[in-house]
Amino acid sequence: MYYLSSALFFPPIDQANRDGILAIGGDLSPERLQLAYKSGIFPWFEDGEPIIWWSPNPRMVLFLDELIVSKSMRNILNRDSFKVTFNQNFREVISNCQKIKRDGQNGTWITNEMIDAYCNLHELGIAKSVEVWQNDTLVGGLYGIDLGHVFCGESMFSKVSNASKVAFIALVNQLKKEEYKLLDCQVYNPHLESLGCREIKRDDFMKILQGNN
Repeated sequence: MYYLSSALFFPPIDQANRDGILAIGGDLSPERLQLAYKSGIFPWFEDGEPIIWWSPNPRMVLFLDELIVSKSMRNILNRDSFKVTFNQNFREVISNCQKIKRDGQNGTWITNEMIDAYCNLHELGIAKSVEVWQNDTLVGGLYGIDLGHVFCGESMFSKVSNASKVAFIALVNQLKKEEYKLLDCQVYNPHLESLGCREIKRDDFMKILQGNN
């Protein structure tokens, strides 16, 4: 495992261990975060831990045309009971992602340090958010890193049923309009699979990320 210094550098991603851990240390500066995402790497660690950098194999992704929208979800969308906006309240979205309780998790990996770091990226136009509103109240949303042809999803939250799905579907529809290649979802979970996401080899992901596919 590689221990990062202050130098702006990551080792080759094929040096990641079986779990996908590539390196430890470094910082969450805008420059390092941008280099990480462009290299197929992302930070994921809990409060009190050093920064841990990951590049898992396989990689969970959504090919945009493979989005699954159930009949019941289509009915919810047709009711227009939610309003969707983009990049209107990034800090509140990421803060809600930090606070929301999740099954099987005692804490959160979104530390206050990470919130500040991603808000800095948002001010640079790199980190973006989707907000879902109900009666002028923020009830769901997601955020991630926009690489111009690939969107790297980070986290989503829902305070009412289906709000995060509304955000996810709205994001995918927008990415399709702008002819993005892929939505990166990082690691497997069954909820993402139910929306059409699937695992691919890291090498295949990197070809798309680097514009070779």
